[in-house]
Amino acid sequence: MKRREFLLGAAAAAAGLVLLPRRALALGELSQFRFAQLQHGGRWDPRPTGLKRLAWEIEKRTSVELSLDPKPVTLSDPGLFRTPFLTLQSDGAFPLPSEAELTRLRRFLTSGGSCSRTRPTASTRSIVRSARSPRRSSRSGPSRACRRARPLPQLLPRGPRGGRLVQRPYLEAVVVDNRIVMLVSMNDMAGAWARDSFGNWEFDVSPGGNTQREMTFRLGVNIVLYALCLDYKDDQVHLPFLMKRRK
Repeated sequence: MKRREFLLGAAAAAAGLVLLPRRALALGELSQFRFAQLQHGGRWDPRPTGLKRLAWEIEKRTSVELSLDPKPVTLSDPGLFRTPFLTLQSDGAFPLPSEAELTRLRRFLTSGGSCSRTRPTASTRSIVRSARSPRRSSRSGPSRACRRARPLPQLLPRGPRGGRLVQRPYLEAVVVDNRIVMLVSMNDMAGAWARDSFGNWEFDVSPGGNTQREMTFRLGVNIVLYALCLDYKDDQVHLPFLMKRRK
């Protein structure tokens, strides 16, 4: 009898411990958005503060939780498939990836990842051609989806915008199954985002100055939100109001 009472008492004590309020365990860094930056054989990080500043702006303007520091990866890195967004930057030629690495890049893009390139050189264009085949490519201003990406639209005017220098009034896009998987900019967007530790902009923006810089930030925010959300809110009842505001 005493043994049964002891066992019941122990069970009640254990149940009491379970019912005590406990601090929930967060998912931590694994749940945070983080830019991945592709390492290649050339100068792969010509604007080292650009992506970090864009991440800071996304954190302030949206509800997306981010890790501010970009993560360097290679095309052979197993961590390549643990990021939703890959960036490639260069300011000169570099050795092209192997066919096996290009195959991994195509797999990354067709499996749900997105890729963005700034200041493309002949080497990056070769990668684009290899990665997109036989995919459809197009030229336009920022796509309709990116112009009003959800859940927080950064309302952008139509026409040329975005970048430190507007050399091309459009982005080049690679589309797979009606989904943009790759965007290419000739306008040095990361140069417009770059800001040093003292708060000074590292490069002048021309010809639009601060307005053009702000449009570059909005475009960067929209591209990231599109990569994370696609167009799942196309049917929202507030969409006509947002489109009216854009006009």
